Amino acid sequence: MAIFHMSFSNISAGKGRSAIASAAYRSGEKLFDDKEGRHYFYARSVMPESFILTPKNAPAWAS
Repeated sequence: MAIFHMSFSNISAGKGRSAIASAAYRSGEKLFDDKEGRHYFYARSVMPESFILTPKNAPAWAS
């Protein structure tokens, strides 16, 4: 039986971290950062099941 686990952490741009880079690392997806103008991709041999949650009022491109 699988055991569910969820964790949250703050990502501070002031400390040189990127939310896009962090999301790409966690999801194993190739994501583009408009602010920095670059792609982030962290290849994995086993892809976890992943999804990104957005609020109801988020723009269409976010989901």
